[in-house]
Amino acid sequence: MANYKPDLSCQSKFIPIDFSAQIIPGTFEYALSHIVDNHLDLSAFDHWFNNDNGGAVAYSPSVMLKIILFGYSRGFITSRRIANACETNITFMSLSGDAQPHYTSIASFVARMKDQIEPLFTQVLMICDKEGLIGRHMFAIDGCKIKSNASKEWSGTIEELTRKEAKLRKASQRILARHQAQDGLSEDETQHDLKQKTKLDNSAEKIKQFLATNNEKIGSRGKPVKSNITDPDSAKMTTSKGTIQGYNGIAINDDKHQVILQAQTWGSVGEQQTLKPAIEQLKNQFDKLGTPDSLHKAKFTADSGFHSEVNLEYMATTGLDTYIADTQFRSRNPLFNESETYHTEQEKRRLKRSKGRPRLFSREDFYFDSANNSCICPAGKGMWLQSPNITTAGKSYRRFTGYLKDCRVCLLQKQCMRKTPTSTGRQVQFPQQSKSIISYSDKMKVKIDSPVGRRQYSKRLGAIEPVFGNITVNKGMNKFTLRGQEKVNAQWQMYCLVHNIEKLRHSLH
Repeated sequence: MANYKPDLSCQSKFIPIDFSAQIIPGTFEYALSHIVDNHLDLSAFDHWFNNDNGGAVAYSPSVMLKIILFGYSRGFITSRRIANACETNITFMSLSGDAQPHYTSIASFVARMKDQIEPLFTQVLMICDKEGLIGRHMFAIDGCKIKSNASKEWSGTIEELTRKEAKLRKASQRILARHQAQDGLSEDETQHDLKQKTKLDNSAEKIKQFLATNNEKIGSRGKPVKSNITDPDSAKMTTSKGTIQGYNGIAINDDKHQVILQAQTWGSVGEQQTLKPAIEQLKNQFDKLGTPDSLHKAKFTADSGFHSEVNLEYMATTGLDTYIADTQFRSRNPLFNESETYHTEQEKRRLKRSKGRPRLFSREDFYFDSANNSCICPAGKGMWLQSPNITTAGKSYRRFTGYLKDCRVCLLQKQCMRKTPTSTGRQVQFPQQSKSIISYSDKMKVKIDSPVGRRQYSKRLGAIEPVFGNITVNKGMNKFTLRGQEKVNAQWQMYCLVHNIEKLRHSLH
């Protein structure tokens, strides 16, 4: 017969715990605790409380910062998970001194950080600079699209939301008409329908209130863009994993140790519009660090999302040695031109975007005779000169247009035009042979296509991309739990603060 040791799980046992011994040097929690206790000025939090003569005792800002930032570093981005960890996790208990804040206290602390996070971010950068982690040799900028605490189903232009409100009210009226036509419904069916009708009415009223208090959002191209009822500052964004409702977290980092120097979130704004504000914030950050001339000696890289004539003209005034790729940068690279793998993958992505439609004819498929100032389309039909001189972004073009009678019956129409022509034929532009103005885009193409330019730009990928991978994948900080531009911006800076503190873990012992 088997003989087992007795189960003593109900036996009482006293285990002495020294909380300070649980924080081991060299770990993230040690660096976090050391920085918060010895280097950060937390006096800005004092005006939150006025309880010295009465009222409940408040949790110390140092305790709240420790448990929140450590929670973020472990992927605990919700206040409930952090509050639960303070009751069950020995490291959280050690950082908080066994304090157990309610999740509402944690959520309130994070939501009010919009004015306090900027000074804390700068103070941590000062520590990084003192430890020699900021090289000031090359900076890189990029954006990371992160989900917000809002549903993309509640997004739309003013026109789309108006239609959705009408649709919800019609659905509510259909339920009411059904009840009037059928008096013999059971009690369960009646309650279910009434509950559904109330839900539809509440949703319609929510849209109505939003439309009454908000104006149409206009995008950078002058067209209406979608607004979100739950979080109007967020936007629908296309990512490699599908469409999300969220924010674009912009960051600038140094290439020496990948320390983040500037961080800000943007909603329905293109990346091109974020470059100038980001550079201005970077300048202010170096002013606070006491090295205002850092930008005059450094290189700066950005991908094609930040490329525009306006941005390049602005960057020429900053003193930075700038390398910003354009959308055709890779196509001009001989290595990519000779790579079958690159062209195969490009075609796969194109087919996915176009849903299997054939490739449209490009400018290179048209025969242009500059001497006779004439153009023939791929179908062999002549085109008429619509405009002899069009200036765009400092460049001059000649525009030709196909005859409508030819384009309507053309056998190559599906390869030439996205839609069946109704008012005008296919248009194509050719650059003028003599350029009186050399644009900043032309200068950048020459610069970045040179061997030195390609070598400098190639460093961008290893400088900024691992930062976003560390934040969103390694640390699990892949969603914003707050709503509104200011609150989300503060949370993004807290995410970046976690990344910077991790860089200090081996420097503080």
